[in-house]
Amino acid sequence: MDTILLATVALIAVALVFDFINGFHDAANSIATIVSTRVLTPGKAVIWAAAFNFLAAFGFGTAVASTIGRGMIDLSVVTSTVIFGGLMGAIIWDLITWYVGLPTSSSHALVGGYAGAAIAKAGFGSLIASGWSKTLMFIVLAPMIGMGFALILSVVCLWLFKGYTPWKVDRWFRHLQLLSAALYSLGHGTNDAQKTMGIIAGVLFTSGYLATFYIPFWVIMAAHAAIALGTLSGGWRIVHTMGSKITKLQPFGGFAAETAGAATLFLASNFGIPVSTTHTITGAIIGVGATKRLSAVRWGVAQQIIWAWVLTIPASAAIAALTYVVLTRFGLR
Repeated sequence: MDTILLATVALIAVALVFDFINGFHDAANSIATIVSTRVLTPGKAVIWAAAFNFLAAFGFGTAVASTIGRGMIDLSVVTSTVIFGGLMGAIIWDLITWYVGLPTSSSHALVGGYAGAAIAKAGFGSLIASGWSKTLMFIVLAPMIGMGFALILSVVCLWLFKGYTPWKVDRWFRHLQLLSAALYSLGHGTNDAQKTMGIIAGVLFTSGYLATFYIPFWVIMAAHAAIALGTLSGGWRIVHTMGSKITKLQPFGGFAAETAGAATLFLASNFGIPVSTTHTITGAIIGVGATKRLSAVRWGVAQQIIWAWVLTIPASAAIAALTYVVLTRFGLR
């Protein structure tokens, strides 16, 4: 096996490891609401979420993958070492935040890591401004859109079910939450798996195995399989934060949060915008809590989460840049 092929295979394997950790870290996004409302047990919830993470491979396009693969970093500066440094920045930051139970964004860890390694090699000129402007803008917009959708949906549902007894409302939304959880997991798989696809396609293109940049079908299947397996493993430390520490949820609130989150993710994916599924569902959960009263949201916990969001891109970029510098000391470029 020649050196280029060996390096390519190794990088694809590392990218799929990141994808697995992404699913593992972000499992809370898909299952926290449905577990905290006790509609499904944790074991059944991860199976439900993982199945729809994988089913998202069929029919939802690759616009986000193209943005990640060629729309954020100048491909002329991308090498195996840059990609490896970027992936390690994302993986290490994900594991740190998983360990302390903070629901940060694997997506922003990946783009931050990728950027950090590229900047370490070629400076800030290696970044493509148009791709970054969308991503940075949606750090703010994604949770706000999720919050807005959740508020509107909650108010509409409260009006539609105002004549029903609490027992009937709870029974209805226990069934509906199965649908909303499935939709959210489809949206999660659609947006997040595509980020790894973009990295793998970038590896294949820069190694000369793709004449033009595109996403091969086997890459789509591998990325969705990896994120589904990660979700199946479950990041239980974060489930508690997402499901109960921000606000207390009932099936009605879980349905509204998941549906609002899914709508936001499908909207962003359609326009090729890599957004944070974590930011999106957190905003939606806060939106649901705010329909009761502002004091129903535990703003201290929300503030801790927001600080983790702010740190994610620079922290993963710093880890990736350090990884790249260390590797160059061993002659790798």
